[in-house]
Amino acid sequence: MSAPLVVSIPHRLGREEAMRRLKGGLERAAASVPVLKVDEERWQGEQMFFRVRALGQAASGHIEVADDHVRLEVMLPWLLQRFAAMAQIAIRDRGKLLLTKRE
Repeated sequence: MSAPLVVSIPHRLGREEAMRRLKGGLERAAASVPVLKVDEERWQGEQMFFRVRALGQAASGHIEVADDHVRLEVMLPWLLQRFAAMAQIAIRDRGKLLLTKRE
């Protein structure tokens, strides 16, 4: 089994505001990526558990929201592992946009 894809995104929003911005964010992200479908998005405290499908392959993982960062961990099937580096960059960039404090 391969190692999970891990992305950590720092923020200055505080835990509650970061969670508010992230709720429903997976569905919005999937709407802009035609090959990505969300099978599950479930919150339990400060963690979101999810399952997505892309190119016929399923991936699952979780997001932990802390006061100063968000940590995403996802297990990719072998076919999607080829796109892991691109996915990591895209996740980090989209996450930074979502978690940037707007004054």
